[in-house]
Amino acid sequence: MEKSTVFRRVKDGTLRPHSNSIKPQLTEGNKKVRLQYCLSMIDQNTIHINPMFMNMFNYVHIDEKWFFLSKIFERYYMLPGGHEPDPYRSYKSKNFTPKVMFMAAVVHPQFDENGIELFSGKIGIFSFVVKEPSKRNSKNRTAGTMETKPIQSVTKDITRACLIEKVLPAIRAKWPASDSNNPIFLQQYNERPHIGNNDLEFIEAARQDGFDIRLCFQPLNSPDLNVLDLGFSRVIQSLQYQKAPKKVDELVEAVERSFD
Repeated sequence: MEKSTVFRRVKDGTLRPHSNSIKPQLTEGNKKVRLQYCLSMIDQNTIHINPMFMNMFNYVHIDEKWFFLSKIFERYYMLPGGHEPDPYRSYKSKNFTPKVMFMAAVVHPQFDENGIELFSGKIGIFSFVVKEPSKRNSKNRTAGTMETKPIQSVTKDITRACLIEKVLPAIRAKWPASDSNNPIFLQQYNERPHIGNNDLEFIEAARQDGFDIRLCFQPLNSPDLNVLDLGFSRVIQSLQYQKAPKKVDELVEAVERSFD
């Protein structure tokens, strides 16, 4: 069927467009755990009257995502008549485009009875990068100049350090004072680099300054239970691509601005 014929049939209503994406393949065990998770979110004070879900104001969603310096295929809109030169982009290998992993942390925003924002819920977004001196001279820098380099392999030790040194201080700095005495749950996905709920080093750091911050996992094969997977990451990436960064430092700045 020709493309123009498809468009005509969509327009006259004889064809219905439908976008379809692959869903997680859930086992019976996965389904039971998901159901138990949802039931655990019911407010126990309402269960015998009018069951209602908790507001989850104290559940911080954390997740990691790779952000690429540039897309392999990019669309540009140029002035006609050759007034602008065609953009030229090149990498040694298009399959290894420079990228940086970020950890984002968000929680349900809070508003008063008049709809005025009390807390945005945006804890922060943190890059997995290191600063190292360059080993050789080049046309762009001299040897010894500090460079920002992505951490390509994020391990449990690196994840733990990010949580303790960046995420926890950000929570303490931004969390509403009126709610700081209640437990705060960091909900993470079941990935290998994530530390366990009983990690002693994290537990010790999480109890500082009177806070009670705990780790928890969302059910297996359930990316739809994390608001970062559902929308935040895609929106941030769309905004980041508008900045057209050329260096790692520019990519980090673009992602952080997009998050804000």
